[in-house]
Amino acid sequence: MHEVTILGIESSCDDTSAAVYKHGKMLANVIATQEIHRQYGGVVPELASRAHQEQIIPVVDTALKKANVKKEEIDAIAFTKGPGLLGSLLVGVSFAKSLSMALKIPMVEVNHMQAHILAHFIDDPHPKFPFICLTVSGGHTQLVLVKDYLDMEVIGSTRDDAAGEAFDKIAKMLGLGYPGGPLLDKRAQLGNAEKFDFPEPKVKGLDYSFSGLKTSVLYFLNSETAKDPSFIEHNINDICASVQKRIVSILLSKLKKASKQYHINEIAIAGGVSANSEFRNTLLAVADKMKWNTYIPKFEYCTDNAAMIAMAGYYKYLKNDFVGLDVHPSARLKF
Repeated sequence: MHEVTILGIESSCDDTSAAVYKHGKMLANVIATQEIHRQYGGVVPELASRAHQEQIIPVVDTALKKANVKKEEIDAIAFTKGPGLLGSLLVGVSFAKSLSMALKIPMVEVNHMQAHILAHFIDDPHPKFPFICLTVSGGHTQLVLVKDYLDMEVIGSTRDDAAGEAFDKIAKMLGLGYPGGPLLDKRAQLGNAEKFDFPEPKVKGLDYSFSGLKTSVLYFLNSETAKDPSFIEHNINDICASVQKRIVSILLSKLKKASKQYHINEIAIAGGVSANSEFRNTLLAVADKMKWNTYIPKFEYCTDNAAMIAMAGYYKYLKNDFVGLDVHPSARLKF
């Protein structure tokens, strides 16, 4: 383990985060969430960008103090290049450039989706190569074959909505508020998952699709509330449990398929939706049956955070994979 100090910056959506990685340990991971979006029922890009501008200096300052590291000790700055909201990314990239110039240290650009996977290497135990990682978040659902720290191949992805997006949009239909996914999960734990049967989309290969499920839930709710206006109110927990069960079954059926296809039993999950209780519980049950070794990062490393950016930055630093001041954010950055 090389003795190196990396400052990580994450600003891809509505969380401003800074982390410090030093001598093989994550010494700080500070996250400032933006409450302003609650009243709009979703992230407002312009407001997110402004909030990042207000928060980034105090968040970095707090992370350095928590880690007991002076800014002069930083060897490199790792930042999220994309994917994400352009205005939000721009704040993080601009800050990284300024600090890089002021301290005369290199910058490392990081792909947000690769960083979610590398969050597995912050703490032990971590997966052995090669492994398959299912990354599930509000914006992405991907199956990735991970051959090495920086050698990854997307083997399946969503053709339309991400799983997290489906959770949030269905929660909105049910009037659950924002952020919808965790609220739907809470309700689901009180309901009967067998009460309503929602369809599983027929998608070839290892790709996902969630828009059909979302539409079928909408038609179902419209049909039932036409007969009984208080249908949702009286059945909310059962609806949530049934929807959640179906989303999880869609996610895990493709994961099982990928495991068999590639003959790999090292299985990891990452991203914000990996905090979902049904997803975790069902995954562990399937893992037991399939004889998988499964890996789930700590909750603070599942949601958007700078620790995973610093971790990815560390592996790129070892390869001298740096970028110049002409770097710019990319909202739709691919692997």
